[in-house]
Amino acid sequence: MKIKTLLTATAVLAIIVSCGSRGGGKSPKARTAPEEGTCLDAVSEYLTGTIAKGYSPAKESISYWSYCEVDDSDKNDIRVWGDFHVENYDIVGDTLMFVSGGNHPGEMHLKQDTEGKFTVTGFDPVADGSNFLPSAKKIFGDRFDAFQASNSDHIRREEVRKGAIANYVSKRGLPVKVYKDYGWPAVEIPRGK
Repeated sequence: MKIKTLLTATAVLAIIVSCGSRGGGKSPKARTAPEEGTCLDAVSEYLTGTIAKGYSPAKESISYWSYCEVDDSDKNDIRVWGDFHVENYDIVGDTLMFVSGGNHPGEMHLKQDTEGKFTVTGFDPVADGSNFLPSAKKIFGDRFDAFQASNSDHIRREEVRKGAIANYVSKRGLPVKVYKDYGWPAVEIPRGK
C-alpha cells in the first residue's frame, strides 16, 4: 500500500501515518508530531541521532520534513521519500538559538521487526551542487514534481518549521518563548491551546 503525505501550511508539523505498527494501512491523520513507534518516529530518531551529529553540537536537536511520502507495502524495505530537516539549538535565556543544521532530501529505507519496532537501514541522499537535479529526479521519480514544489515553497516550509519547534518545546516543557537564527529577528513560538 502506498500512502502519500504532503504537508500544508495549515498543518502544525506533518501528516503522519502509522506505517503498520498499529494495524497498518490506516488513513493519514493530522498530527503535531510523529506517533511513537511509527516509521516516521524512526525517521525522526535517525535525523536527530545520526544526521545531527554531522553538525556543530548543541543542547537540543529538532527534526521535521516539509515533504514526505511513505510506501510501507514491504515491511522489510519500507521506503520514505522526503525533504528531511534537522536543526540544533542552544537555550539562551528565553530564546532557542539556532546553532547548526540543514536539510537532507532523499529516500530512507526502514524495516519493521517482529515486535513492530522500526529501524532506518539506509539513506539515499540527493546529491549537492550540479548533481542535485539529476539525483533528485532519480531518487524521487514520479514524486519529483511534488517534492520540487514543496522544496521551493519557503513560506510553507517556515510554517512547518515553526510548528515543529512549537511541538518540541511544548512536549519537553522548555522555558523558551522565541527561536532565533543568526542575523535574523527572533520568532515567537506558538503556544498550544
